[in-house]
Amino acid sequence: MKLFNWGRKAKEPEQKKRSRIPPRFGQRLFDAAKPDRMSMEWGNDPLTADEIIAKNWQPLVARSQEQIANNDYAKHFARLARQNIVGQNGILLNARAKSGKGKLDKSANDAIQRAWAEFCKRENIDITGKKSMREFQNQLVNSLASSGEFLCRKVYGADAGPFGFSLQAIPAQRVPIEMVIDRLNGGTNFVRFGIEYTQYGKPVAYHFRTLLSDADRYMYSGKPYVRVPADEVIHVFREEIPGQRRGLPWLATSLYRMRQMNGMDQAALVNARTGAAKLGWISFEGESDGPEYDEDDPPVVDIEPGEMGILPKGARVEKWDPQYPSGEYAIFVKNQLRGIAAGLGVAYNNLAQDLEGVNFSSIRQGTLDERETWKDLQQFVCEEFLQPVFDAWLPRALLAGLIVTDNGKSLNPVTLTKYQDILWQPRRWAWIDPVSDVKASVAAKNAMLKSPSELIRDSGQDPDEVVQQIAQDINTQLETLMAAGLSKKNAENLVMSGYAVDPKMMQEEASPNEQTKTTGA
Repeated sequence: MKLFNWGRKAKEPEQKKRSRIPPRFGQRLFDAAKPDRMSMEWGNDPLTADEIIAKNWQPLVARSQEQIANNDYAKHFARLARQNIVGQNGILLNARAKSGKGKLDKSANDAIQRAWAEFCKRENIDITGKKSMREFQNQLVNSLASSGEFLCRKVYGADAGPFGFSLQAIPAQRVPIEMVIDRLNGGTNFVRFGIEYTQYGKPVAYHFRTLLSDADRYMYSGKPYVRVPADEVIHVFREEIPGQRRGLPWLATSLYRMRQMNGMDQAALVNARTGAAKLGWISFEGESDGPEYDEDDPPVVDIEPGEMGILPKGARVEKWDPQYPSGEYAIFVKNQLRGIAAGLGVAYNNLAQDLEGVNFSSIRQGTLDERETWKDLQQFVCEEFLQPVFDAWLPRALLAGLIVTDNGKSLNPVTLTKYQDILWQPRRWAWIDPVSDVKASVAAKNAMLKSPSELIRDSGQDPDEVVQQIAQDINTQLETLMAAGLSKKNAENLVMSGYAVDPKMMQEEASPNEQTKTTGA
């Protein structure tokens, strides 16, 4: 073993070769992530929910409100939202309290629904006495479309009507978007966009701009505010981004197209009117002839239908033959409206009121898809608005003894949990093809895929009320026919044939006395 190697040159250690990433692996996989001159204005840094709200909420709300006021399609979308989410009767309450045996407590359920209907009247639910529950729901939908959120305050006490509870609708602009405080009064709470939170992000209070001269108000940036605890405020908005604290208008993604298309419509309308109104121009051959005009004040030609315009001295008209809007205009507008409808989640044919060229299959599929959107929004309104209102109303109505059964007895507040079992019944829609849809419903029921109650709810009705109405109608028809001289058997045959039911199934059992008489005979 040689310890020293004097005569030989030490062998240099081999250097490790650097691994070089082939160029194709260094390229970005997605085309949308590649930087190029066509995407220079496209942001590269993700924004937090607070940054998105701070930069976009105010202009989006202002522009949404302006478009709903001036754009036919924006206004029609707000109308569609009210019609399909709220409907003619509003979203109704269906009480489902059960007795100890697990059966529906009809007496208690009827009492709850009567008391709720009384509370929903304008003089009870609205602190101003102007809006019923249905109008509250309509205002909520309008506010969500234009402002992205809806706020109302729960009002308690003697001023809140006979139930001691009512609601006060508050415009979203009353909660200042510019109010941002990192540490409120040196504590751990912070304020974002006018809403006060704990260090864990739970809402504690809302800071509203106020015009009232009450003792609870305070000044911030020279403006009066009032602090309202969060448990007294119902704040409805769709949280589309984790951590989002304020809502964004439903029209947000469609606003740009709407405004540009509305401006193009106006330009096309003016151009068409101008081309239709002007007959021609009168010019003069001599340079000294014709009216003069001040060079500092160039002439402006007003156009009236059937008028021959006179050109000023030295002026002449170049070839001028306005042909716009042309045949391409309708195709372009239809394409833009399709994009707007997709952003709003509605069918193009319903938004544009255009049924030209559609067939039954296409209109059916488009309508069914749109109805799923409305059902989703109906459930959202039930969970975020109606349920909190009911939860605040029920215990106070029970304690006040205002929920009374038919026999005059008030429901016991001790069994509050029992009476909290409810369902919300939003509006539903008529079948597109009634014959086929009814056959499909009957087949689903017979195959035990759907219950009769579920099918009735899908039609927007209360199953209990439908069954009661059918029973009442049958009894009324039987009594009328028998009073007119028909025998009971013939009356039953006639009535039950109208319900596609075998009359033998509806025959009443003979009473014990009748059985005894028959046996004795």
